[in-house]
Amino acid sequence: MADTRKIIIDGNEIEVDPAMTILQACEVAGIEVPRFCYHERLSIAGNCRMCLVEVVGGPPKPAASCAMQIKDLRPGPEGQPPVVKTNSPMVKKAREGVMEFLLINHPLDCPICDQGGECDLQDQAMAYGVDFSRYREPKRATEDLNLGPLVATTMTRCISCTRCVRFTTEVAGITQMGQTGRGEDSEITSYLNETLHSNLQGNIIDLCPVGALTSKPYAFTARPWELTKTETIDVMDAMGANIRVDTKGREVMRILPRNHDAVNEEWISDKTRFVWDGLRRQRLDRPYVRRDGKLKPATWAEALGAAAAAMKGKKVAGLVGDLAPVEAVYALKGLVEGLGGSVECRTDGARLPAGNRAAYAGTARIEDIDDAQMILMIGSNPRDEAPVLNARIRKAWAKGAQVGLVGEAVDLTYGYDHIGTDRAALQSLLDEEISEETKATQSLIIVGAGAIGEADGEAVLSTAMQIAEATNSRLMILHTAASRVGAMDVDATTEGGLSAALDGAEVIYNLGADEVEIGDGAFVIYQGSHGDRGAHRADVILPGAAYTEENGLFVNLEGRPQLALRAAFPPGEAKENWAILRALSAEAGAQLPYDSLAQLRNALIAEVPHLSQIDTVAENEWLPLPAAPLGKASFRNAVKDFYLTNPIARASVLMAELSAMAKARDAAPVAAE
Repeated sequence: MADTRKIIIDGNEIEVDPAMTILQACEVAGIEVPRFCYHERLSIAGNCRMCLVEVVGGPPKPAASCAMQIKDLRPGPEGQPPVVKTNSPMVKKAREGVMEFLLINHPLDCPICDQGGECDLQDQAMAYGVDFSRYREPKRATEDLNLGPLVATTMTRCISCTRCVRFTTEVAGITQMGQTGRGEDSEITSYLNETLHSNLQGNIIDLCPVGALTSKPYAFTARPWELTKTETIDVMDAMGANIRVDTKGREVMRILPRNHDAVNEEWISDKTRFVWDGLRRQRLDRPYVRRDGKLKPATWAEALGAAAAAMKGKKVAGLVGDLAPVEAVYALKGLVEGLGGSVECRTDGARLPAGNRAAYAGTARIEDIDDAQMILMIGSNPRDEAPVLNARIRKAWAKGAQVGLVGEAVDLTYGYDHIGTDRAALQSLLDEEISEETKATQSLIIVGAGAIGEADGEAVLSTAMQIAEATNSRLMILHTAASRVGAMDVDATTEGGLSAALDGAEVIYNLGADEVEIGDGAFVIYQGSHGDRGAHRADVILPGAAYTEENGLFVNLEGRPQLALRAAFPPGEAKENWAILRALSAEAGAQLPYDSLAQLRNALIAEVPHLSQIDTVAENEWLPLPAAPLGKASFRNAVKDFYLTNPIARASVLMAELSAMAKARDAAPVAAE
């Protein structure tokens, strides 16, 4: 074990790393120290003074425990361990004084404040404050900021903890917030009154310990004690962020992040956080059948009958959408293959090799980014494809990692070496001589979905794997679809990809694949949650549940199976996805051998055993792909509009507004051009 130091906190002697702060040592000892400005994932500011403790033998005044390290404490006269008290009369008086100062200008807004009931200031005023105020002067007021359509500001409540400033500069990598003025006039503001240009900005709502920054879309709609809280998994990108969905009755009211150090730490993207208004709009809540060229409402019996009649004796192709849980994909594969058809999940044309897990789930974990010293990205813009992953790459860059990019030059919020935009630049990396020093460094290669979606996608992937082998790097495939790795695990693929699956298909079973253009001629059965592109082309519509409305397995881009739990119920007559497929299989004469989700999961795990290892990343056997010649084209990123990537986001009014704002911002002329 590394060098440790003994310290006595409130009479308990513990051994800790001398680089720890007193506050961290108190947490190790199980002692709670109040704080407002300190946060584990941000730099230390030491400006709220709420975490004051008494250091025996130190200065005759309380010390800020978040900013003082154990190694700076002096031992006792005979070399005894240093003594810290967190509940002495001096500390109690100091905390009450600090709380009194904080409340001097804080308005009495609790009854109308959205933070009420989950507010650090309320909790700590109750625990450590006094029950009276000596302040009689009028309170100071400040102007509110306009940070955009996501974050509502009431700056009069601000206690200048600067968490929002530190998050936006350190984690999100934007420089629009800061603190100006001194003393009474100091205030948090945005430079030149700019709105925030980040797709991680919603996290400052969670970070704010008071009601100064709250959620604009959620404002005044519910109180925390009215909400039912469900821990589940996000499907807006393939990272599989851990989230908590809060519902009131049947409605999803808000989505918050859950801490998971190995996946999303405690951040989520703005799309994940604010997409919930899309769960209420344009929903498919009853079956439809096309009669005389028009979609007409039908009963379940009619719709399933029409679908079964169309499928019998025909060539059927199944398409898997981006948001489908593994169970629904497995049921679709069982149904379609039982009728002699084939299923395809690579609907964006990704050239992913079936059966080679190292080539589609990679060999890297998301947390490997933290320790990487060299990171190479190929045909990817992680800022749009997985913003939380991008923040993690930024953290590695801030610690000194070298980042290289082959592909479109974009603003990633950190510096990188732009090696080139085309296949030739990738080939040059393979042809380079690799030093022993490079082989010894911890390195990581991230291949974007855009790089493997072109005609020579397999050659790009093969080249990336060759570079990974030559440099001893780990490989990560940055998918954009939450369902992709799980669907590849159950082998929902057709030899030859999407075009081979659709070729000659008379009936197409579309499981929520809204990004695919289906030509005329085929009979289309669409099963999904939203009336998006897929539903417009359909001949039969079977309304399914969205990701918050059914229990399901999702496997994230590193190959980690995670359980999504139902937070609400599907609207109207909509049903769970696997159940629709099970009911249809009986009608179509190819009955699936299970009657419950538990039986389905047992069959699934018998076939794909690693899916039972929830929240663990399996080691994938390294199987290099055969070398193939690269094309000539430039790399194109997979995500063109971050806010409108799936049917739920496209149904959201807020996402449409954010998309329009982003376009307007990109189109704005810059002076002196």
